[in-house]
Amino acid sequence: MGKYLYFGNASLFLLLSLIQTNAIAQSWEIAREADRCPSKWGADDERGSANMVTPTSVLNALQVVKTGEIYELGEVLTTDPEESYINRGRVFNIYTKPVVPVEGRRVSSEELVVTELGQVGTQLDGFTHQMYGESFYNCFKYKDIVTRSGYQKLGIENVGSIISRGILIDIAGYKGVNMVAQDYVITVADIRQALARQNTKIQSGDAVIINTGWGKNRGVNNENYGTNTPGIGIEAGLWIVEQQPVLVGTDTCCVEFRSPENRRLDVHSLMLIEKGIYMIENMNLEKLANDKVFEFLFVVQPLKLKGATGSAVAPIAIR
Repeated sequence: MGKYLYFGNASLFLLLSLIQTNAIAQSWEIAREADRCPSKWGADDERGSANMVTPTSVLNALQVVKTGEIYELGEVLTTDPEESYINRGRVFNIYTKPVVPVEGRRVSSEELVVTELGQVGTQLDGFTHQMYGESFYNCFKYKDIVTRSGYQKLGIENVGSIISRGILIDIAGYKGVNMVAQDYVITVADIRQALARQNTKIQSGDAVIINTGWGKNRGVNNENYGTNTPGIGIEAGLWIVEQQPVLVGTDTCCVEFRSPENRRLDVHSLMLIEKGIYMIENMNLEKLANDKVFEFLFVVQPLKLKGATGSAVAPIAIR
């Protein structure tokens, strides 16, 4: 008698989804310059999705505030690896300048901070953080805008304040786990089902924040936290882009799935280069997820670092 392999409907759906996801991941390439430039905001645009923040959108976002409770979503920048995480190869050092106390007189204290301030801690990735070939967002060319003291275009100082409705997509909560597996690629089905479970929908201009639970590793197992990370795959990235978010953030170091075998980081290319959508990494989402705060006012503003590729930030959610 011949042997047959039987799949139930659920198993078959999962198998087909995995096959489709793998095919998309292997076949996706960034759009040609002729197809992605100029930006929909114009050939000279340097702000990308930040253009979606308008007086009207801010007033609409303010309507979600009900209690006024503030959730701090940024990590403390520190040299202590048991308290936080600095991406491997990047630097954060703080040096207290020596002072001499004088009885009966005011004495000032200061510090010297030596760091890659654009790309440490909870960070907002700007558009010069990634390029394809020699081309950045809106097809600005590396040779035309780079200087030794920063970029002449697309610097993080152009972003301004991002004040928007925020949506937490609690993937760990949907899966019923403390944190998702290290090698897990978040799918469109995961996001849709998590949103349905929360009775939440993404609207154009939202800050889309994804909780994986992986942030619990920061300061506890930094090597594990930063080496292989769960996150969205390109299929989910493409779906999120269709919802027109102002930014996408997570509690991981990369937003997207990363492993030693997968260093392409296609979602970075999709969002930062092709679509002009900001990304925030290393967010502290534990309390927000524990309190099941799925809709909130989201506020963040990068430092005015002229010509920088990004900025350390301290975003907040207001319930």
